[in-house]
Amino acid sequence: MTEDSGVAAWAALLRTHAAVVRALERELEQTQNMPLAWYDVLLELNSAPDRRLRMAELGERAVLSRSRVSRIVDELARAGLAAREPDPNDRRGSWAVITEAGRARLRAAAPGYLDGIARHFADHLTAQERAAITTGLTRVLDAAAGSDAAARR
Repeated sequence: MTEDSGVAAWAALLRTHAAVVRALERELEQTQNMPLAWYDVLLELNSAPDRRLRMAELGERAVLSRSRVSRIVDELARAGLAAREPDPNDRRGSWAVITEAGRARLRAAAPGYLDGIARHFADHLTAQERAAITTGLTRVLDAAAGSDAAARR
């Protein structure tokens, strides 16, 4: 691969991500009165063991900055969709926990979210293209995780 094709792939990824995220944000707001960031955090919490994550771990998993994750969890808590619980083993740490109301809200929003992913992204690709994107991006993520782990040592 030439340097130019690598830059072109990167630029296409960024532009596609921005366009699809804008469309999903707009649709979730209009149909569910829910910011996409709320959906992202609720989805991560719902799929976690015991439906809870330490705030630091949520910051690593969610597609948001750590400070933004903290603010989103506070907003979700005010709306009754999540809660913060102190970590009894670490006084500096806390857990984010999805509530039953949060799970219900996530379930209600999921069909529209999944439909939006199909309409704005997946339906424009063949099965082979989707598989190639998944394989390639997973390899990049694995390499980044390895670099992060090496940097922490």
